[in-house]
Amino acid sequence: MLDLRKPAGYFFLLLGVVMVIAGLVWDFRAPLLETNLNLHFGVFSLVFGGVFLLLARQARS
Repeated sequence: MLDLRKPAGYFFLLLGVVMVIAGLVWDFRAPLLETNLNLHFGVFSLVFGGVFLLLARQARS
């Protein structure tokens, strides 16, 4: 059976890298929060994708 955690993990890692780069290069601020949402969401996506890949690796062994 196909394990979807691995491609989903790679997707979120790629999305996280793009969002972190966007957050560092362009300083977009949310009007109501005054925080850099691209950077925060990018870090969250990197962690989320890493957890997915870790779970896929543990399920395989």
